[in-house]
Amino acid sequence: MTRITVLVAAPQSRSSVRAAALDAAAEISSRVGVDARPAVVDLAEIGPDLLTDSAASVDAALERVRESDVLLVASPQVHGTYTGLLKVFLDRLPELGLGHTVAVPLAVVEDLRNSRGIEEDLRVLLADLGAWVAEPGLVLSADETDRPGGVVRAWADVAAPGLREAVAVAA
Repeated sequence: MTRITVLVAAPQSRSSVRAAALDAAAEISSRVGVDARPAVVDLAEIGPDLLTDSAASVDAALERVRESDVLLVASPQVHGTYTGLLKVFLDRLPELGLGHTVAVPLAVVEDLRNSRGIEEDLRVLLADLGAWVAEPGLVLSADETDRPGGVVRAWADVAAPGLREAVAVAA
């Protein structure tokens, strides 16, 4: 069975970024034939533990991410790139820690004219960890997070063929 995880890097727990990411995960699942419900790792819920040497919540989150076949990584844009929460969390993975993973970057931006940097940064970060990364990444404006369906479906029309093939190879 294919395991899908949604990794949310918004500084607020249960944010609109998380809701949009879950909608995107549902669309991806239906397009690539994954019938398992996605697991969710919401970094805002374990944020303080990320700065300790060892915490059961962080260890469990890292294990869930490492075991994922498909990892949707959702981050709002902060100072032009992804959040520090995401960086601190992913720094705990070993080199090539996502070597068997299909990764989907999802960026939420205030202004779509400034979205290219975060989408590229997320793709590079995930590829550096060894993941096969979907191109293009999914970019939503903050205004679209309440109703991301149309944008997500349009993006999935482009990305789904490659995702299907990558998931089949990874399985």
